[in-house]
Amino acid sequence: MMRQYELVERVLSYDPTADEALLDRAYVYAMRAHRNQTRASGDPYFSHPLEVAAILTELKLDDATIVTALLHDVIEDTDATKTEIDRLFGAEIGGLVDGLTKIKKLDLVSKKAEQAENFRKLLIAISSDIRVLLVKLADRLHNMRTLEHMKTEKRQRISQETLDIYAPLAGRMGMQSMREELEDLAFRWLNPDAYRAVGDKLVEIRARNQGLVDEITIALQSKLSETGITAEVTGREKKPYSIWRKMDNKQISLEQLSDIYAFRVTVPTVADCYHALGVAHTSWRTVPGRFKDYISTPKQNNYQSIHSTIVGPRHQRVELQIRTQEMHRVAEYGVAAHALYKDKEAMPHTPRFGSTMNTADDRGPYAWLRHMVEALLVGSNPEEFLEHTKLELFQDQVFCFTPKGRLIALPRNATPLDFAYAVHTDIGNAAVGAYVNGRHVPIDTKLRNGDEVDIQTSKSHSPPAAWEGFAVTGRARSAIRRAARDGVRRQYSELGRRLLSAAFDRVAASYSDEKLKRALPRLAQKSVDDVLAAVARNELPINDVLKAVLPGITLPEPVVVQARPRNRFDRARGQDGWFNLAKGLGLKFRVDTDKPETEGRSSGIPIRGWKNDVPVTFEEGGAVPGDRIVGVLTPGEGIRIFQIHSPRLKEHEEARWIDVTWDIDPEFPERFPAHLRVTALNEPGTLAEIAKVIGESNGNIDNLRMMRRAADFTEMHLEVEVWDLDHLNRIIAGLKSKASVSGVERSFG
Repeated sequence: MMRQYELVERVLSYDPTADEALLDRAYVYAMRAHRNQTRASGDPYFSHPLEVAAILTELKLDDATIVTALLHDVIEDTDATKTEIDRLFGAEIGGLVDGLTKIKKLDLVSKKAEQAENFRKLLIAISSDIRVLLVKLADRLHNMRTLEHMKTEKRQRISQETLDIYAPLAGRMGMQSMREELEDLAFRWLNPDAYRAVGDKLVEIRARNQGLVDEITIALQSKLSETGITAEVTGREKKPYSIWRKMDNKQISLEQLSDIYAFRVTVPTVADCYHALGVAHTSWRTVPGRFKDYISTPKQNNYQSIHSTIVGPRHQRVELQIRTQEMHRVAEYGVAAHALYKDKEAMPHTPRFGSTMNTADDRGPYAWLRHMVEALLVGSNPEEFLEHTKLELFQDQVFCFTPKGRLIALPRNATPLDFAYAVHTDIGNAAVGAYVNGRHVPIDTKLRNGDEVDIQTSKSHSPPAAWEGFAVTGRARSAIRRAARDGVRRQYSELGRRLLSAAFDRVAASYSDEKLKRALPRLAQKSVDDVLAAVARNELPINDVLKAVLPGITLPEPVVVQARPRNRFDRARGQDGWFNLAKGLGLKFRVDTDKPETEGRSSGIPIRGWKNDVPVTFEEGGAVPGDRIVGVLTPGEGIRIFQIHSPRLKEHEEARWIDVTWDIDPEFPERFPAHLRVTALNEPGTLAEIAKVIGESNGNIDNLRMMRRAADFTEMHLEVEVWDLDHLNRIIAGLKSKASVSGVERSFG
């Protein structure tokens, strides 16, 4: 374990102005606070914060950050309080320790909603001071280095969390060395067989290519020296996880991988970078399509370097990274390398989120953090936020241009739709097409580096929900979902307005939004749209609205008239059945089944507002009690009953819609058919398992069709008979719980 004077000497070696007394006090305080605690390995607990501090000294961070590392567990795990830390070490350090305490119990592989909420807390804590993230990453790195002392289940959980969040987050902050070590340690515990296989293969390749790294290093150094370039050339073997990920992504074997070795060429100036590139390209053959210039277009984490692949000595493919010493420092340490961390006169309290340091470069890691925190503030679903953030953490980038030359950085495989939303949310919502490099292309085309993208828009357009399936960025996906929700809300509002208008007509009154607005206090609703949507969703009875808007009104009771269909499923299957409708202010029809009539039985559907005999049929796909249903009056055809979510309802937006509700007597239950689309594994026993779920739920399969078969899955359409919507939902939930079932959704034809 590192001694007190050793830690202080480390800090003073790169920051002679550091507060030595402050470091001494923090060392002694933390050691005493943790004196009776031990780790899973049996080592004194204090060894952990001490090692975290040591990791941060390698990044040459300020004394306040080192002190925070020493104290980062004292509030959470000892009797220490924030007030005491503020008094002994100052409010700045107290705030940093408190920020780490709030995210101490971060568990990103627990229940999904909790994952998302905890990750939101993490980013908010980071956004207040970036040093919170630096200490958290160092804390995770030391925990990963000592993970062998944990139980298997906990090792798996912590490793998955590291691979999902912390390693990519370190990469986003430009800290590549830390990212690589975190990935490799997580890979070792998550997939030990693959880790061992890659490691064994690397040993074999290393023996076969003995001396190759030195040979290539000397050859590069010699060529550059001949042209007068002062350069430092270093070679290294790629990490097992990096190799495994590339093999998995490209579906190739280790022998086919061309760039196991990478060489870094570090030169004094930017001009020397391009000079060195010219020397390499004229001395050895280049590999087409393997050149990237991140100097002219840096990555979002400020990474700058020239990447190229050549066929070097022994006909070995070699990846070159050419950069200046300053670029190399930023590439290794990321945000920790920022000059303002060392310049206390420029910023006495060190950089915080939203400071001038963060606004200096709109493409830096701070811009990404700002974007993430902005996403927190728009009120999107926390689970969506976590999902989209993970997507963006894992993606590499492509750089595209607007017609006016503005540079837009996007994840790999991004589409013109992602580009549109990156420019502005309104552009994305109105996007109808795209031109890439002057050529009209589908809006889901994958973009490449250097593409010029021109988005075509229409004010009357809104993005279909299906577009979310090919959008890559979190910003695009969340905006599409938000637009879809707004669209559904508008549809509900319009449906509610039509239903209320018909109801007011029935009682010889006129409807207006202004009348409804005056009645909002009596309805306990915030806005007219809220009332309309509640009416459409059947959450607010129409009669309650009539009584609130027209106090004292007397509502007539509907009259029931019986009619017999040709068979018991005419209603739900959409076959023609004719019903006599009673004349009067309210009308109701009831369908009798082919079972004997029972006194007092009521199994009909009331339809109000019409005084003529009209045919009534059900749309294909049916409806079950509990569904919100609507009738559509079509001249010459009668009334057709639709479930409110039926996609076919869009075809009748201009028709007259009628308020329709169920009239089912609970004493005389009756089954109704519903259609399900089930996607399941194509293996023996799957169909039996599905039938068992439906049977045990007291449902009945009336028809089954295999629609699509593949080597690994089958899509089947089921017609099931159920009592009501709750019964149907229980069956759907039961099916979804089975491992052999990958998807269940209701079908309406």
